[in-house]
Amino acid sequence: MFAWTTRGPKTFRSLRPELFAPTKVLAANQGLYNGFLAAALIWALLIADPIWHRNVGAFFLSCVAVAGIYSALTADGRILLVQTVPALLALAAMLLA
Repeated sequence: MFAWTTRGPKTFRSLRPELFAPTKVLAANQGLYNGFLAAALIWALLIADPIWHRNVGAFFLSCVAVAGIYSALTADGRILLVQTVPALLALAAMLLA
């Protein structure tokens, strides 16, 4: 989010370098979104009530999975393995626990 134009080109080598400056706001938006999802999942871990812990965790893990499916369909299919599968595995583990 904060280093899109400096570290982004080193990390995302499949993108042309001239694309990083014009997409800086989009990257910041995505980073903020991911930060909120991470905060929500951490919050879910800290909830003491088992029913609320499960419901909040399931909701936000589902959000991560849906976002991963959408991104895989619209951007890059590899996102399915990197984002959706771990979210679904965590959701399954939580629901089976």
